[in-house]
Amino acid sequence: MSPPALILRKKLERSIAQGHPWLWRDALSEHELGPGTVVDIHDRRGAFLARGLTDSGPIGVRLWTTDPRESIGATLFARRFLEARALRARVTPAYTNGLRLLHGEGDRTPGVVCDVYGTVAVLKLDGEGIAAWRDAIVDALRAPLAELGAETLLLRSGRREEARSETVWGTAPSAPIAFEERGMTLWVDVVHGQKTGMFLDHRESRLRVREVSRDARVLNLFGYTGAFSIAAGLGGARTVDTVDLAGPALELADRGWASNGLEVARHKSHRADAFVYLDQAAARRTRWDVIIADPPSFAPNEEALEAALASYRKLHAACLTVLAPGGLYLGASCSSHVRRDAFDETILAGAARARRPLQLLDSWGAAPDHPRLPAFPEGDYLKSTLVRAW
Repeated sequence: MSPPALILRKKLERSIAQGHPWLWRDALSEHELGPGTVVDIHDRRGAFLARGLTDSGPIGVRLWTTDPRESIGATLFARRFLEARALRARVTPAYTNGLRLLHGEGDRTPGVVCDVYGTVAVLKLDGEGIAAWRDAIVDALRAPLAELGAETLLLRSGRREEARSETVWGTAPSAPIAFEERGMTLWVDVVHGQKTGMFLDHRESRLRVREVSRDARVLNLFGYTGAFSIAAGLGGARTVDTVDLAGPALELADRGWASNGLEVARHKSHRADAFVYLDQAAARRTRWDVIIADPPSFAPNEEALEAALASYRKLHAACLTVLAPGGLYLGASCSSHVRRDAFDETILAGAARARRPLQLLDSWGAAPDHPRLPAFPEGDYLKSTLVRAW
């Protein structure tokens, strides 16, 4: 029996064919189907376009396939997950057991994110539609997670104060655990930490910091558990300052520093607001040779965009004010609502405010285990830009 059909009311046929995984509710005919219902999308002449799962929010349907021969269910989940595992086998660097196995829409597994930290995997399901398929998702994960050596699977749900963690199988760790990234030892709280516990998408950024930090004074703002700081230390930084408001995160930053055999005296943690810390540093005329600023999303939605751009300009200007002549600044944005050109404009505006001419050295996005779809610019959320200032 064929799934129920919804009629596409907007001219999005080309977008669907190119692989965009979302259809907004107002682009579809009205229906009363519950979240997680398999539906076919037809054009106004009744021709098949795609197959997906209904959802309960503004995204009306998340598309899984444009092949009418493919059914959504255990077989498709298992195949997509194993395809994702095969990709990770090709792009994960040596001496690394912390990686993203499933990157939602980027792996054509919309709404399904799974990160692996050594023997512990963390699953997040975005939306009521995919949550309705939880059991089938979990079963399909068993094979690829076994290949990676994961013995425990946690399901994280909710946000901020409403965040919850459920043990699906195995034993949930009672304390932060360690994993490896290119031989670095990093600590992660998979139960209470942000997102799934760690920002694995910045792996390439951490490598770049490690490459440019020899003999440098390094400042890591919004430092969280200190991964950038450890990378700088292993790269030969003279001193590293890590700034964050969260005390538990800074404790993990200190633990990570020591776990990598780095000299304790070369690292200092500061529990402070980044903007206040920068103002105080400017007043003291303190300078750093390398500064990393990777703040939480300033634009959680489109309505916050203008305020977010203003905050980025302010942050860049403050960082460039305390950057030593010839120093390197790595600025990053994790908001999908801030496009690459808009973000780079905020760096230029901040430089003008700080009166610092710049050289653009490089820009990049998330690590390869966070693949993006060309037809889905919303998924190209992470932007990192490295500049040198005179």
